[in-house]
Amino acid sequence: MNDLNAPLGQTGRRAATARRRTARSPKARPGFPLVTALVITGVAGLNVFSFLQRDTLPDTAPIVIAAAAPDVADSRTTGSVASADTVPGNDTGVEVVYGEPREMPASGGDTATAIPEPRPDIPEGRLSEGGPKVIVIRDPGDAAVGQPVQVAHLPDDGAVEDSEWGALPVRTSDGRRPMDIYARPWSQAGGKRIAIVIGGLGLSQTGTLHALEKLPPEITLAFSPQGNSLGRWMREARRQGHELLVQVPMEPFGYPDTDPGPHTLTVNAERQDNLDNLRWALGQITNYTGIVNYLGGRLATADAAMTPVLREVGERGLLYFNDGTGGGEKLGMLAAALDVPYVAANATLDATRDPAAIKAKLAELEKIAEVTGYAIGSGSALEVTVDTVASWANAAKKRGFEIVGVSSLTR
Repeated sequence: MNDLNAPLGQTGRRAATARRRTARSPKARPGFPLVTALVITGVAGLNVFSFLQRDTLPDTAPIVIAAAAPDVADSRTTGSVASADTVPGNDTGVEVVYGEPREMPASGGDTATAIPEPRPDIPEGRLSEGGPKVIVIRDPGDAAVGQPVQVAHLPDDGAVEDSEWGALPVRTSDGRRPMDIYARPWSQAGGKRIAIVIGGLGLSQTGTLHALEKLPPEITLAFSPQGNSLGRWMREARRQGHELLVQVPMEPFGYPDTDPGPHTLTVNAERQDNLDNLRWALGQITNYTGIVNYLGGRLATADAAMTPVLREVGERGLLYFNDGTGGGEKLGMLAAALDVPYVAANATLDATRDPAAIKAKLAELEKIAEVTGYAIGSGSALEVTVDTVASWANAAKKRGFEIVGVSSLTR
């Protein structure tokens, strides 16, 4: 039959093509079923062999958090690997790995611990330039080593208590401290470490937004309890990976002409009044590792007034950070006697609001870290400070300094 839809003069050509295809078809070739069966059998055998001989992950392979959950221990999935961008609500691109990094041979026959390299399927997200893209948490049996970034904005239910001042931090029933639960993990590699604490977050909406947009996640942020929208800012800061502190207003020299504001802890106040004001400050946000003084030069020199404050901080499992303006060696000795985790800044960055002066202070911190192994600086959320610190931090990491949360340097 002619093909009525074929172009003029091509009906015979289609018929001939069809006959040639029929001649080349498998049915027209003797022995084809046997050949086909042999080929299929061979391919199947190779597949089975490959399956049996496939590589398997060693028992020490890192464990990657694959699901967001309020409880850190329950969110660990043994032997699973998942890209960070598959986790609901993860907008950081940070891969959190539990377990020891694999040992890699170093020169001289020794071994050197290596941080796992980021996989190409994990996006960088908002990660600071020059830093590690993997956060390694070394002890898979210890739940007190920091929250996975995916759930870092959620309070640990076991580490808070309801009170008239709001949700207050407490040690968990198994002894874990908020200082550890909300700490920013670090490489544990030693070397030259620098912590930077930027305070005054929450007081200015514009300034707070600028700080969160510009500062690398390794920078510790201190929130003022007198600020606005603190819960929202806290959640955003924790999602980005920042460690947090609460600034507590304390009596300075020259008080009340120099006034830190409402709820200030003072030298002559009753013990219970100071504790109530401290708890008010602690109840304004959650998910922080400790407190930092706001002013407080006079209070810090009064042991009788500071002792119940420090004791409360320690009993709640928090750290005390002295920003360098409130107390010195004497306060450190008092904290040690009370077994309170304590650390003081080596330098105040922005006493002079000049970029060159701030850079000089940061260079001073680098020199201190070269000698002692670590250094700490404090500053405020001024635009000039934020911009200078952000630029410096990314460059410092390329020079071999590790920027860490302040809790990692607390003793």
